[in-house]
Amino acid sequence: MKKYLFAFIPLLFILLNACGSKIQERDATKSNEVDLIVHNAKVYTVDSTFSQVEAFAVKDGQFVAVGSSKDILTKYKAKKKIDLQKKPVYPGFFDAHCHFYRYGLGLRQVDLVGTTSFASIVTKLQAFRKQNPAQAWLIGRGWDQNDWELKEFPSKDTLDKVFPDVPVFLTRVDGHAALANQKALDLAGVKKGAKINGGVIATKNDQLTGILIDNAIQLVSKAIPEASKAEQTTALLNAQKQCFAVGLTSVVDAGLNRSNIELIDELHKANKLKMRVYAMISATKANLDYYLAKGKIKTDYLHVRSVKVYADGALGSRGACLLHPYHDKPEEQGFLLSSPQTLDSLVQRIAAKGFQVNTHCIGDSANRLLLDIYGKYLKGNNDLRWRIEHAQVVSKADLQKFAQFSIIPSVQPTHGTSDMYWADERLGNEKVKTAYAYKDLLKQGRLLAIGSDFPVEHINPLYGFHAGVARQDAKNFPEGGFQMENAISREQALKGMTIWAAFSNFEENEKGSIEPGKMADFVVTEKDLMTSPKAELRQVKVLHTFVGGEQVYQKK
Repeated sequence: MKKYLFAFIPLLFILLNACGSKIQERDATKSNEVDLIVHNAKVYTVDSTFSQVEAFAVKDGQFVAVGSSKDILTKYKAKKKIDLQKKPVYPGFFDAHCHFYRYGLGLRQVDLVGTTSFASIVTKLQAFRKQNPAQAWLIGRGWDQNDWELKEFPSKDTLDKVFPDVPVFLTRVDGHAALANQKALDLAGVKKGAKINGGVIATKNDQLTGILIDNAIQLVSKAIPEASKAEQTTALLNAQKQCFAVGLTSVVDAGLNRSNIELIDELHKANKLKMRVYAMISATKANLDYYLAKGKIKTDYLHVRSVKVYADGALGSRGACLLHPYHDKPEEQGFLLSSPQTLDSLVQRIAAKGFQVNTHCIGDSANRLLLDIYGKYLKGNNDLRWRIEHAQVVSKADLQKFAQFSIIPSVQPTHGTSDMYWADERLGNEKVKTAYAYKDLLKQGRLLAIGSDFPVEHINPLYGFHAGVARQDAKNFPEGGFQMENAISREQALKGMTIWAAFSNFEENEKGSIEPGKMADFVVTEKDLMTSPKAELRQVKVLHTFVGGEQVYQKK
């Protein structure tokens, strides 16, 4: 008996020593052969304790172990090893609310972002037309009258003179207003006196100005020839390239049709598209009839289980539905894009099929309405993870409803720093304090899903990181930050674009942190986001982006 006991003691020592190892491993890891080891790094795992490690091992597209460089290099043998020389590493970045497909299409249109006058827009259009004379329509996006000296909507008069025979359609930066010339209006059949619910067909002196707001936009946009499959494919691949270059590995596309989703799936299966896409279904009858009957879709790269609903418009075009009139235009209060009854019925239908409801709400009236409609069906604490997209202006009386009904606020910090120049004028001194209130929202819901809404804002997630933390623009204005009582910490900002975003997509068990068993999506930056001066955060460059352990971007 003694003989067997003494033989057992060394084995017991080995087992106990193994239990004390500093390596966290996937349970199923039986072999020490892995595909990749990253070591000598500063790895922010964004796990439950926000721990830091030096190294990790990757096999079959997943993290299999994290720990010290010594432990990982001692235990595992890799086909490839990367010594990062103390560079910081983060989980792959999410954009929790963007328009991935639409952004790709926009790359072949006229970029009007940053134009400082309508005259500069016309100059850009003329140059683009000269280079692309065969395009049937002249399409642009990104203008913002709030950036001009005369902060009023433009009219179509100049476009009619310069482009009398070419249809021109120019979407405002927020996507909630557009300018069409007479040729475009004629092709779409839009005539003086036309009306539409949930939108505005603007007139002046009883004549069409060409300005279309919210639901009126589709009157002309539906007349634009649909992009070919080849053009759509190019758009998606170009969008992916831009995303990888800024560290994005997962995007939430906030509103796609069936044909878009099926093309994305096809490109994934062909191994051409590697961007992970959480697709919100656009709430059209055809889309709802198909997907609510078909049910949820889940692959490693595509996830379909949510519906995008629109409650109101945007502040910049005064379509956001407010509880009180606009401070700078008391005759206007914004409007809902659908009646309260229609929105209620839509939410009920989506909920009955177990899909997530994600509703665009900008104004405090729209936010109140949808929070109350949500509450009617959610009733109390739950794990359905319904989202309010933007949650831009929320009455203090309504904030507690996020916690009461377990509703997730999906926010875009760069909206605050883009709007801050005129938000006070538009909302008034008191109401503006309830806008872009990310810390107040965080206190209620315990997490934020952070995105950019690109192409409305810049695609770079580090701009949003900076805006959330510093509450300043690209020039670090204003000194001291905008409404800093609602700034969030760096840790909260990073969680919002990683693990919290993953949670808002029901994906926290597979993405959003660097932990064994999760997809090996990660980003390497040249400087540390957690320690670099706030004024330098926008300038931090992404050096490498990996999806499933495969490098998809390397800075040249």
